[in-house]
Amino acid sequence: MTLRPSRYTTFALCVLVLLVATPFAVGRPWVAVVAGVALVLVLVGIRDLFQPHHSILRNYPVLGHIRWLAETVRPEIRQYLIEGEDDAAPFSRAQRSLVYARAKNEGSERPFGTLMDVYLEEYEFIGHSTRPVPPGDPASFRIAIGGPECTQPYSGSIFNISAMSFGSLSANAIRALNKGARMGGFSHDTGEGSISPYHREFGGDLVWEVASGYFGCRTPEGAFDPERFARHAAEPQVKMIEIKLSQGAKPGHGGILPAEKVSAEIAETRGVAMGRDCISPARHSAFSTPVEMMQFIAELRRLSGGKPVGFKLCLGHPWEFMGMVKAMLETGIRPDFIVVDGKEGGTGAAPAEFSDHLGVPMREGLLFVHNTLVGAGLRKEIRIGVAGKIVSAFDIARVLALGADWANAARGFMFAIGCVQSRSCNTNRCPTGVATQDALRQRALVVPDKAERVANFHRNTVKALSEMLAAAGLASPWELGPHHIARRVDETEIRLYSNIFPYLKPGELLDGSCTNSFYARSWAMARADSFDPLKAA
Repeated sequence: MTLRPSRYTTFALCVLVLLVATPFAVGRPWVAVVAGVALVLVLVGIRDLFQPHHSILRNYPVLGHIRWLAETVRPEIRQYLIEGEDDAAPFSRAQRSLVYARAKNEGSERPFGTLMDVYLEEYEFIGHSTRPVPPGDPASFRIAIGGPECTQPYSGSIFNISAMSFGSLSANAIRALNKGARMGGFSHDTGEGSISPYHREFGGDLVWEVASGYFGCRTPEGAFDPERFARHAAEPQVKMIEIKLSQGAKPGHGGILPAEKVSAEIAETRGVAMGRDCISPARHSAFSTPVEMMQFIAELRRLSGGKPVGFKLCLGHPWEFMGMVKAMLETGIRPDFIVVDGKEGGTGAAPAEFSDHLGVPMREGLLFVHNTLVGAGLRKEIRIGVAGKIVSAFDIARVLALGADWANAARGFMFAIGCVQSRSCNTNRCPTGVATQDALRQRALVVPDKAERVANFHRNTVKALSEMLAAAGLASPWELGPHHIARRVDETEIRLYSNIFPYLKPGELLDGSCTNSFYARSWAMARADSFDPLKAA
């Protein structure tokens, strides 16, 4: 082996220090320490030279470890020292700072003007009125959810906590979120992991998410269990039932919680066995066609005693959603609400290709769902919620203008309880105790303090929305339309949403008058008896 100084200098220096220091170590503690450190580094270097897995370490013994050290701290160095205020990765420092300020009841005012370049393409804003109105009462920004078949309608806030399961989040995180929801009078989605004791502890309003694993309402074999569902759905704290078809970050992808991570608490909450992998299939077993799906919705509404039942999806094939709408028309069964998740949504972990290249972004998905319901004459009967990177009042205003009735946020409320976007959710080493099951780590999250921050974030965000609407001359959030939001499309042109996006007229999909070729063709492909498209279309 030819030793080249440029590659082996560090290793050679360690050997030299060891040889020089060892004879003088006796009786000299500090020399003994130096010799001990040098010995460890020499042993590391010898191992590096002969290990077969890492080429850099074979060529740069000892020194090569600096590369791994640099890679380990790179995200933190970037986040704290290099990242710009508006570099979204996935949330910018400016967005996080806004949430932190509102959660702490600190002012979110900024001196010396905006830091945004308002002449960049895709810059968006809401027009203001020369006749502003007094701000509406944020407490009144609520919407009734529940159709004619619903005997227990729910008055929901315009801004709520999106789906995050116990297991993904720590017990203390769930406690803080639910207590904050109780304090602020808004709802908390359980996520597919079902209703844990920590969801129940403070009595905040719950939206129970029922996914393909039927956690909390499953048989030992993993099928839907009507009796278990009815028992939990009857709890007064459960206000709505949400069937999860897919989620934004990994639509069409199931999941496995390895057996070693299935604690006694998780097993009890989800209704699964200890010592076995917890499987969340990619598709539901309770229905296989759009018509069967509507029948399942009706069954859940009956079993829950008439509570609102809807479904959540990240839009995929357009004809599949249109098939669901055709099934609504054929059966006469309507969901009480639909939540549109976007592919920009977050999760503890997802395959890179799924996060980056699968599913429709939230705003396009929202527009399609809204237009389809309008074109089928059903929009007035069904409420629409959305989720996907919503943290500010303008984020809420933008989706309301596109057609939503309310907005949900997951990561925004995670920031409110202390998340610093370390992106270590899947490692069980969350530095703030939010996304971990480590008892010592989650001890850092003090529930009473963080619950206050959850309530503060909600209250201050809805208050900011009321002030923004008042400046636009609007007393109610539901007066917002696509003609109120503008986008810069290039250096010299600004266009209103109403001139950018297509909007269907009520019933035009039914009477054949739809002139939008995409919607017309997708509607022709859709079928109520199958999720497959009509081949002849």
